[in-house]
Amino acid sequence: MTGDGFASTLHDRPGAVHWLVPADGPRRRLPVDRWHRAAGLADAAVVARCAGPTLDLGCGPGRMSVALARAGLSAVGVDVSARAVASTRARGAVAVQADLFGTLPAEGRWAHTLLLDGNIGIGGDPVALLQRCRSLLRPSGTVLVELEPPGFGVWQGQAHVATGSHQGPVFRWAWLDTGAVADAAAVAGLAIGEVFRFGCRWFAELTRPDRTVTP
Repeated sequence: MTGDGFASTLHDRPGAVHWLVPADGPRRRLPVDRWHRAAGLADAAVVARCAGPTLDLGCGPGRMSVALARAGLSAVGVDVSARAVASTRARGAVAVQADLFGTLPAEGRWAHTLLLDGNIGIGGDPVALLQRCRSLLRPSGTVLVELEPPGFGVWQGQAHVATGSHQGPVFRWAWLDTGAVADAAAVAGLAIGEVFRFGCRWFAELTRPDRTVTP
């Protein structure tokens, strides 16, 4: 989940505390240690819903790209950060440095796209991001997106990452909770397949309304 705004989170410094600081709300601690570890049980529940080529959008240090590859799936991580891509490749997965709104490999032929670890916030416009995900999918494809718990609603605005005394650059960001995702998905041309929970983390599986499943 990295662009220039998240650069500080790519330095694996044990004990460092990173905060996402919205311009108009309370700061939130980022689970950066989890991003650098191997995939956990909640991540495995997401991987289990993937049955074909998968794009890991905003792959960061590559936790999910590695997990997908180890499950025998064709997977490509995508991140604007050269450090994130290098980290993902060093862990044995495939990754490309690219803006996900730019040209990506095999557009329209992916079985799944992942937006985990808050990556629904990329660009600060969840509808535009979900529309982009839809354009990357084959007709039977799905978007697997991590959400905020119920009650957080929808937020869009400016934010920055703070690490100790360091403040990163300001960028556009957003979040959606389990109640807000349906409206955003519908505007983007997607439908809710399922909302599911694993531990304290919440996810949704979004499908194309014109979905056709190949036997």
